[in-house]
Amino acid sequence: MNKTILNPILPGFYPDPTACCVDGVYYVVNSSFVYFPGLPVFKSTDLCNWEQIGNVIDRPEQMTFLNQSTSRGLFAPCIRYNNGTFYCICTNVDEGGNFFVTAKDPAGPWSKPIFMPKAGGIDPSFFFDDDGTCWYVGTHPAPEGCKYNGNWEIYIQKVNLENGDLEGEAKGIWRGALKDCIWPEGPHIYKINGWYYLLHAEGGTGPEHAVMVARTKSLDEPFVGKPANPILTHRHLGMGADIVYVGHADLFEDKNGKWWLVLLASRPYSNDGNRPRFCNMGRETFMVPVMWEDEWPWASWKTGLVEKEYDTDGNVLRRYDAKLEKKLAARKNVFTKPELDYEWISLRNRNPEKVFVKDNALVLKGAEDLGSLKESSFVARRQIDFSYDAETVMDAELPNDGNTAGLSCFQNEDFFYNLQVANKGGKLVVQVLLREKGENKVLVEKELPEADPVPTSVAGFTLSVTQELQKLSFYCNGELILADADASMLSVEKAGGFVGTVIGMFAAGDGAEASFKSFEM
Repeated sequence: MNKTILNPILPGFYPDPTACCVDGVYYVVNSSFVYFPGLPVFKSTDLCNWEQIGNVIDRPEQMTFLNQSTSRGLFAPCIRYNNGTFYCICTNVDEGGNFFVTAKDPAGPWSKPIFMPKAGGIDPSFFFDDDGTCWYVGTHPAPEGCKYNGNWEIYIQKVNLENGDLEGEAKGIWRGALKDCIWPEGPHIYKINGWYYLLHAEGGTGPEHAVMVARTKSLDEPFVGKPANPILTHRHLGMGADIVYVGHADLFEDKNGKWWLVLLASRPYSNDGNRPRFCNMGRETFMVPVMWEDEWPWASWKTGLVEKEYDTDGNVLRRYDAKLEKKLAARKNVFTKPELDYEWISLRNRNPEKVFVKDNALVLKGAEDLGSLKESSFVARRQIDFSYDAETVMDAELPNDGNTAGLSCFQNEDFFYNLQVANKGGKLVVQVLLREKGENKVLVEKELPEADPVPTSVAGFTLSVTQELQKLSFYCNGELILADADASMLSVEKAGGFVGTVIGMFAAGDGAEASFKSFEM
């Protein structure tokens, strides 16, 4: 019986998806930039229900991302399976460049990284040919010199999987489907029915993003682009479309012989539905069916668009809204296990001496504030819908001037809102702080009555944030503190970069300590 595939299959900040199918089980991995743990791994047996089973980068000895800004760190990964081993290749753009890790089970543990110093560019992938050769598929600037920004080339080179060395000569194979295209990237090669297919994105990650395909009978011969390129894009629809920024895809065959693309795209929204609209959740993971005609892939062949709902035969359905509401039902997190659930992420690293679970509570000890590129005590979840309510109950000790703890709606180190309790000159105050373009502004501040006998602590303090489309409201102990703040500050259109908004708990400043019994969103 056909089941329903709801798009996005991974709502929220899950960009640059890559997929593979092994023994009838499907796996997807996504970019994570400087969030730790990094490169989330999802599993499905039916293409409809996806469960996170781990993270590729989950130990500090693999890597951390201190001193890297939020949209740096880990760019587009690629997951592949060959002869009993899973491979994940990726780029740490500021610390070592391209690398790969291996695992027998995609849930982990994954190995320490093998870095590839001879491999330049970003968005690498592996292709395992029939003769056992492993090819590195990468990107780099046009070797003769770039005529314009984004004048890059896709190239291939043999790779030694024992040490990560590239061997032989690099061979440039493609510079994009369109004349003078920018940023041909995210390349993947597949061998299907005697053809080598190259799937890639071009046009940048914004409104011009698109998915292209080319093919050849031999890797020694030139690739030829599909005459009907792009095979998938929404760039002709403009920002009035419900789904925008469509691109960066990976192709796989399911256990029933049907073909699919996973891809990234974004959902813009505003309060009245009119322009301008903004993408607070960043780039999310979508999936579309693929059919073959004249030995070329045709994506979402019924309409040529990324639809909100398909069945597992690839037919477009029109029953989206009610089902998505059910899929995004509220979830309450309680901290009863010693390890945090996989979906919780932190910035750059997670120091177990400052972030841990104790006595059924999440404990955060003060580190740097969220505007810093250094170590912070911050645990968050991704925003996954246009509107939400988030609430936590906090106990906090803030003994020193400048100590803070609370909830953050965080986009990057230069754009976020904090609903926080702060020690201001020895007295506790509640603040809503906006950080915009790297500058802090306290939008509202209210003194708290002194607690006896400890005037710099709170207990059972409820912090709540409500987002209704592009308006944010903040509450303390059920009392409205600030209404209708501008949530579009948290969108990629205003904040820039490649990530989406996350919501979570933090503690900042030497001596600060906060504990959180639950988090409901």
